[in-house]
Amino acid sequence: MTLPVSVVIPTFDAAPLIANAVRAHAAAAEVIVADAGSADGTPARAEEAGARVVAAPRGRGPQLAAGAATAGCEWLLFLHADTRLGDGWAEAAGRFAAAPENAMRAAAFTLRLDDPAPGARRVERLARWRGRVLGLPYGDQGLLMSRALYDSVGGFRPLPLFEDVDMVRRIGRPRLDILEIPAVTSAVRYRREGYWLRPARNLCCLALYFAGAPARLLARLYG
Repeated sequence: MTLPVSVVIPTFDAAPLIANAVRAHAAAAEVIVADAGSADGTPARAEEAGARVVAAPRGRGPQLAAGAATAGCEWLLFLHADTRLGDGWAEAAGRFAAAPENAMRAAAFTLRLDDPAPGARRVERLARWRGRVLGLPYGDQGLLMSRALYDSVGGFRPLPLFEDVDMVRRIGRPRLDILEIPAVTSAVRYRREGYWLRPARNLCCLALYFAGAPARLLARLYG
């Protein structure tokens, strides 16, 4: 049975990742790849894997908004190109979407990094705490919501960074659930930059975001 959900994935030069990302979520009624002018063949690979590709301005916020604007389902699932939802994701998403009380609620998944290093488990614990206590899951945990909720909060704003935090803040912690299905995400940036330095920089950027720092400055700091 096809899951009545539109999956939206923003991409930019994600050719090595996109085919697997599309096929991993093929249980959805449609997978939309919102591409920002990739020069490495990402759109062609996405289409070959079964996705529908739409062109979008570069930046996750504009790309997610462009994908959502063309989605044909009443439920939307936003994912990163380097994230794969674990076994049982379609069943869990289907149960969430079918429950009438969730019509104006959203759900994220549980972060899991594809690295056996102890530092990866530390980052996962931090993400679990941030999601459940603060109601601030990041985009690499996915975000599932109805079209009605998406439209009611104004959709994704054209932000170069923290478009995910901006969205979940507007949804609000009382309307946000964390599903136990893993969102398995690439740990390449943590391995490259370090399991202490990368989270510290992320938290610094988050603090500056809440303090009102300009988005362009945050994007440079985030890397």
